[in-house]
Amino acid sequence: MAERSFFDKLKRGLFMTHTEIIEKVKESMTPDLPIGKAAIDGLEEGLLGADIGAELTMSLVDRIESRVRDEKITKMDRLTEVLREETRALIPRREQQTIDVSKAKPFVILVVGVNGTGKTTTIAKLATRWKNEGRNVILGAADTFRAAAIEQLQMWADRIGVPVIKHKAGSDPGAVAHDAVSAAKARNAEIVIIDTAGRLHNKAHLMLELTKVRRVIEKELPGAPHETLLVLDGTTGQNGLSQAAAFLEAAKVTGIVVTKLDGTAKGGVILSIMRQFSIPVKFVGVGEGADDLIPFDPAAYVDTLFE
Repeated sequence: MAERSFFDKLKRGLFMTHTEIIEKVKESMTPDLPIGKAAIDGLEEGLLGADIGAELTMSLVDRIESRVRDEKITKMDRLTEVLREETRALIPRREQQTIDVSKAKPFVILVVGVNGTGKTTTIAKLATRWKNEGRNVILGAADTFRAAAIEQLQMWADRIGVPVIKHKAGSDPGAVAHDAVSAAKARNAEIVIIDTAGRLHNKAHLMLELTKVRRVIEKELPGAPHETLLVLDGTTGQNGLSQAAAFLEAAKVTGIVVTKLDGTAKGGVILSIMRQFSIPVKFVGVGEGADDLIPFDPAAYVDTLFE
């Protein structure tokens, strides 16, 4: 039942993206006749509309067009099967990667990303997930620059029932991160999740601030942060890739979270992420509920996208 629930949530979250691709092909096909140029053009349009990206789309279309011609494919179910096969062939093989919070105590997670991606909500959903497993979680409000960021995290902390370490607005983010880790050690907490600034005066300033926060955390707890998650908004599609590139080096990202998949037809961007970056996608957001942030399974994603 848990596995079925996972697939149902993933299917619901990818519904708009799936429809964008598959319906474009169906509209262009003539039943029981070999799949022609119109259907291939429809596939190309659908893949581009799903924000899979131009380079990957062209590669997929070329490979699929060749197989359609050689195998004289006429059926939609066979076409989608070939689409899954060729997508897997073009995407580096990835296994599902979960976060093992038992590897360190406290296990420190740094969460980065631009404002508006759903970063704070993601932190709340992760905290809820681990609290429901019976783990002690502490939040750190190190996004001290954005108006109301501290209050927003406090609101979530109150709702979930977990403590939050905070300073006043405009204070040093590194000091907040230090105090959050220190508090976790003193209180024997298992997990610390630290929010960070998503925008400062300019990108260089932001990246320097994130680097400083990392150094402060590592000094307080050698080996930490144990996980650095980059939150990307799925509705931004290919624009999210440029965000990812900016954060990967400065923040030493170890995992990606893609949010708001249920509200977009651009969920194909995850294929571009998988092709372009070696950093794994670890969670995807497929709804508003606390349990709608689900571990990412690459194989299930491809199957669901082209079902």
